[in-house]
Amino acid sequence: MECLTSPRRIELRCTPEAGKTARDFLDESYCNCHDGRVCEDAALLVSELVTNAVRHGAPPIVLEVRCGGAQTLEVRVRDGGPGQPLLGNLADLDREGGRGVALIDLLSEAWGTETDPSGKTVWFRLNVDSPTKI
Repeated sequence: MECLTSPRRIELRCTPEAGKTARDFLDESYCNCHDGRVCEDAALLVSELVTNAVRHGAPPIVLEVRCGGAQTLEVRVRDGGPGQPLLGNLADLDREGGRGVALIDLLSEAWGTETDPSGKTVWFRLNVDSPTKI
């Protein structure tokens, strides 16, 4: 199935409600080509990226959703802060946080960061045909 959805983006406020706003935007943005697992994984992972941007980044925070047809969905979160996300350990149960990037690594087909003088973008890609790594 061919996707006719153009990339969509939104600037998010740097508030605790940004995660919900991001999930709502994601729900409105991807095409109906994707199965439920991709949509659920994308909602979880976008929450992690946006939460990290609010906590550790700086405004502006911009969410972009790119649909690659029935096969892929790419989500990008840009913020104005320096630094790189750290890959934590999912098994470290004593920590209150620090598992978001590990979840992204576990559930996505691919992920990465791009930096420039004005900030960073963290992205992930989900593929319908890739089995969940769990």
